Amino acid sequence: MAVKVYKPVTPSLRNMTGNSFEEITKSKPERALIVPLLKKGGRNAYGRITVRHQGGGHRQYIRLVDFKRNKLNIPAKVSAIEYDPNRTARLALLFYADGEKRYIIAPLGIKVGDTLMTGPTAEIRPGNSLPLANIPIGTLIHNIELKEGRGGQLVRAAGGAAQLLAKEGDYAQVRMPSGEVRLIRQTCYATIGQVGNLDHSNIKLGKAGRKRHMGVRPTVRGTAMTPRDHPHGGGEGRQPVGMPGPKTPWGKPTLGYKTRRNKKTDQYIVRRRNKSGR
Repeated sequence: MAVKVYKPVTPSLRNMTGNSFEEITKSKPERALIVPLLKKGGRNAYGRITVRHQGGGHRQYIRLVDFKRNKLNIPAKVSAIEYDPNRTARLALLFYADGEKRYIIAPLGIKVGDTLMTGPTAEIRPGNSLPLANIPIGTLIHNIELKEGRGGQLVRAAGGAAQLLAKEGDYAQVRMPSGEVRLIRQTCYATIGQVGNLDHSNIKLGKAGRKRHMGVRPTVRGTAMTPRDHPHGGGEGRQPVGMPGPKTPWGKPTLGYKTRRNKKTDQYIVRRRNKSGR
């Protein structure tokens, strides 16, 4: 994939870049594998805003992606590489030998016409899915299960790749893109290779309107608010926040405040991604 640079005929185009979409082979999604995405504007069932800065955006359809890869030992042919507005990665449309169609996250290097397989005896090549016990040490993997049969939950974003470091007993050590080393049961499935669309991180939106198309509304700084609206607000002119550390609009500490509370899974983390342990 290449990054498209625009001719700066307007101020917003001067710093704008976009996707070239040269790897996309099909413009419309498979009709049987989509459902409408209902916009909620960050509101819950009571109509109260629980997630701020959401609303508007382009109309979208949810692609039903197969994260479980549970069709064992049935060959599937890559029919198309498609765009998905709901994620940073591309999708690959698979036609299975039994006639079923499914979407998967497109790994780096696969192309239309390739044959993919799922199962313990599958070949070690990008796009194939195997248990961690059957994957050689040092292999790059993605779409990793945390619990057998639940489906891939880890490493699904564009350019993401984890590495299988070691196997001992019932568990395998996997290094995540963040640097965290984690224990995962060897019976869990993972897909070989790195997630495609590597240039996603090089895209510059260039103007506020592109963010609005994504359904993201403007964010106001706390220091620009009044004291009743935010702990950072108030004062004549530009002021410091006036407290030892910054806070959220609801008074909770932020920037360095530990938010991890799930102590049950601490035993599976061999090395944390940073020193703070967040």
